[in-house]
Formats: sequence, structure tokens, C-alpha cells
Amino acid sequence: MHKTIITALALTSIAFSAAAETIQERAATCFACHGEKGQSETENTPSLGGQQAPYALIQLFMFREKLRTFEPMNEMTKAFTDDDLRTFSDFIATLPKPVPPAAAGEPARMAQGQALAQQNRCNSCHNTDFSGKENVPRIANQREDYLAKTLAEYKDNSRHGYDGTMADVMGPVTKEQITDLAYYIARFR
Repeated sequence: MHKTIITALALTSIAFSAAAETIQERAATCFACHGEKGQSETENTPSLGGQQAPYALIQLFMFREKLRTFEPMNEMTKAFTDDDLRTFSDFIATLPKPVPPAAAGEPARMAQGQALAQQNRCNSCHNTDFSGKENVPRIANQREDYLAKTLAEYKDNSRHGYDGTMADVMGPVTKEQITDLAYYIARFR
């Protein structure tokens, strides 16, 4: 049922996007899943706010070319031109970054997550503040459920990036450690 609703939204948004004139009008349908101003409140759906334009461009291209498969996104991007991809990725980069949850998190779990992030060099590729850079995503304050899902997919090799770095990094990380990493990064301050 949920997949049917998402597919219907995607098809509706394609028709709307073709008639819309501004990027704000065209992006309005993105916010149905990714939240107002790119701040997701939908389970396992990432917040878009604060992402770097080069990273967003690569992801949109991968969806369009079905190098990354998720039916609603593949459907949304299939008619995008290269200019559309650039316009949307530039727009995504203007959205406000997610804010950390009001609660700072349990100190022991935060310390464990921080140690894991340092041990696995998350704070290198994603920057010390997890803000991302160029083609590396911002992960700070991303949805915890989405982070855990994505890390698990890199670990089991069901999600493929444009290179094998994340699969290599996630190889030795346990399921319990994935939970701790997601908890920490979602609450990073």
C-alpha cells in the first residue's frame, strides 16, 4: 500500500513538474516525502537539507540512470535532462541543514558512537562535523533510521555507491555498532 502511494505521488509530481515554471514549484513534490524544506519526517527517507550540490547531482544522476534503484526516485528522475539534474542539485544545496534533536542523547551511547566514528574514519571523508564535502554526503543530524538502514545496506552490499569505499569501511562494523553510529551521527552537535 505504501509503495502504491509513493508511486502515485511520483507520477503526479512528474505531471506537475512538467507544467511548473520555477524550481521551487517543481521541487514542491519532493517535499511530500523529504519533508518541508528538505527536513524529512518520513521513516527511512533522508533529509535533503544541507547536502552538497555535487553529491546531490551524483545521486539524482544515479537514480535517473537506474544505477541506484528506488522506484519512486527512478520514476521522478527518468525525464530529467542534465540541466534539470544540475538545477535540482543546486536547489537542494540551498535547503537548510537538519538540526539535531532537542535531546542531546545518552552520554554513554554518544561516547561509543563517537569512538566508532573516529575508529572507522567517518570524520575524515564526511568532515569532522559530518557536514560532507563535494561528492561525500552530509550525514550530521540525518534521520537515525535512514542512517542505520543505509549503513546496513553498505555492509551487506545491497546498496552500491559510485565507488567501493563505504562497503570497505562497513565490512568490519557489526550490527550493534551500526546502531551506535546512527544514534551518534543523528544527534551530533
